Amino acid sequence: MSFINRELSWLEFNQRVLDQGNRESLPLLERLKFLAITASNLDEFFQVRVGGLHLMRMSGSHKRGISGLTPSQQLTAVRARAKAMIEDQYNLLNKELLPALQDEGLHLLDRSAISPSQHEALASRFQDSIFPLLTPLAYDEDTSMASLPAMRIILACELKSLSENSTRTVFIPLPDGISRFIQLPTSDVAGSAPRQNVILTEDLISAFSGELFPDEKVIATMPFRITRNGDIAVQEEDAIDLAGEMEEVLAARKTSNTVRLELPAKGPSRLKSFVREITGAGSSEIYAVDGPLALTDFMSLAFSPGYDHLRDEPWQPQPSPDIDPGESIFDTLADHDVLLNHPYESFEPVLRFVEEAADDPATIAIKQVLYRTASDSRIIDALIKAANNGKQVTVLIELKARFDEARNLMRADELQRAGVQIVYGVKGLKTHAKICLVIRNEDGQLKRYTHLGTGNYNESTARLYTDISYLTSRPAYGADASLFFNAVTGRSKLTRFSKLVPAPTHMKPRLLELIAAEGKRAKNGEPAFITAKVNSLQDEEIIKALYQASKDGVTIKLNIRGICCLKTATSSRGRKEANNIEVVSVIDRYLEHARIFSFHHGGNPLLFISSADWMTRNLDKRVELMIPIEDKTCRKRLLTILESAFKDNCNSYQILEDGTSRRIIKKKGQKRFRMQEQLQNQARKSAKARAHQRSTTFEPHTPAE
Repeated sequence: MSFINRELSWLEFNQRVLDQGNRESLPLLERLKFLAITASNLDEFFQVRVGGLHLMRMSGSHKRGISGLTPSQQLTAVRARAKAMIEDQYNLLNKELLPALQDEGLHLLDRSAISPSQHEALASRFQDSIFPLLTPLAYDEDTSMASLPAMRIILACELKSLSENSTRTVFIPLPDGISRFIQLPTSDVAGSAPRQNVILTEDLISAFSGELFPDEKVIATMPFRITRNGDIAVQEEDAIDLAGEMEEVLAARKTSNTVRLELPAKGPSRLKSFVREITGAGSSEIYAVDGPLALTDFMSLAFSPGYDHLRDEPWQPQPSPDIDPGESIFDTLADHDVLLNHPYESFEPVLRFVEEAADDPATIAIKQVLYRTASDSRIIDALIKAANNGKQVTVLIELKARFDEARNLMRADELQRAGVQIVYGVKGLKTHAKICLVIRNEDGQLKRYTHLGTGNYNESTARLYTDISYLTSRPAYGADASLFFNAVTGRSKLTRFSKLVPAPTHMKPRLLELIAAEGKRAKNGEPAFITAKVNSLQDEEIIKALYQASKDGVTIKLNIRGICCLKTATSSRGRKEANNIEVVSVIDRYLEHARIFSFHHGGNPLLFISSADWMTRNLDKRVELMIPIEDKTCRKRLLTILESAFKDNCNSYQILEDGTSRRIIKKKGQKRFRMQEQLQNQARKSAKARAHQRSTTFEPHTPAE
């Protein structure tokens, strides 16, 4: 095989995240967070990727992916690998994390360990805070169980009538909006270490489930969790009302086929069989786990108050040294370009860019693409304010952003009611570009200011994901931004760009051209290098081009966080064409999300940032942007960031020829280098130096002429 299977490669990425949870050198609650992240990742993986393979198999498809596997073969391999990973997750939780948390005074108690006084307190808590929220669902032969909620813990209760010799089964879904962990009263001894006892909510409901059925006896209870296929797309060719069609898609997901059924390994056999039957789960869809379901909920436990010593020291986003907080953002950009490295540098200037435009009398129009936004989005608030202030506001809001569809529908409605012109994406494509254009009237002349980035307009994830923002007033970039919005709102072609490189029309051909150009230089005996940082590499044409460039003698360095379908040459079993290709992956406290590309170009490197990964879906099926960075100062910073991605010897992995990973260990005598720590320290030093400079520099007022 010339390629690694996409799904198996993704599972190896998730294994790298899980490996962080296994590192005893990390603070305990940070390890718990990594475990919760892997569980959250698996939830989406099963809904989307396994769900898609499940649909393909059901349709009878034997189409082979680039790795040569049919959908059925992929499902078999994926389920085997996922089950091994789930076993690793529970070994980590049960054998390491829970015992270590108990040593620190944080106890997850079983029902059998509850004292009489705690039982009394929990009974009161149940009656006051939980009982009113419960909605038992009775089952009989005429009842459809397709409506059982997915991705929520459901308690199956087997009941026996006290007046008749009969039994029945009832389901109790855990209500939305309540904590998964219920704190119990403790009897701390004065001067002792803090102690916190918690119990799982499903255990609490199970303990008091008899209160719901006064004329029956609860014989047995068992929690379970259904994952349904989430890979259901709107049929855009027939969609007249896209918003209405999307609401139907959201409804369809609630009753789609079961692709995973999580059950406790030690659950009652009768209830296991019954739940398996009514959910339609086959043997391959069953995942029996040795511990609590839904490990993603342990993220909330990782934030338990009073345990700061078990967490990383917080890193605060730093102010950009290139932006004067007392100066208009537009005055700054009229003077020079700004490149921001999030989250080391604050996302605040991006928010200011939109908020200031909303209030600015000189602003005539704001145009923006929104893919995913924060729940209480300052961006949305600013756009509404701008419309209320009489600005022309146009927003392309992508309704097909998976699992954010409902939120985006709600946001679109808010914006539309404020008078914002709304466009629901582009027919047949997802619009994934990160772009905002502000047009101002300056002394009778129109001037355009542009923000372009690698990440979403989301102030919450901007503190968790590494991304690049580029703000500029360069006329060519503003002109291209106008062309871009005219194309996506007016359904014209993405053509005549002088700087920006859009997908799906131009980006892949341009990348292939740049890769081939380096190969040509290498064949001519010239130095040739390609350095890139992406989240995923899957596109067959791009990989083949990289193989050929490597074969031609180009030195290729790839930093890939997640999926890598390129087969490396780390041993004799690897691809010979990949002898000149190095692939590493950094997994640290922040999610690596920035896309940065550098092509040596005969000693005058061409540098780009991009919203797109090197995947077929990004290059052929989405509206994306690749942005050349030409400002000297910004280029220098971008190269420093890119180069640091290959120096890490603390949190970096080498991707092996079979798609698995090997941690890169600091060699004897080698200086320790942790990329994210280094970039945080650089941001802190730069901000401090700029603050010192401002405090010691006096700028006199000069009389007006």
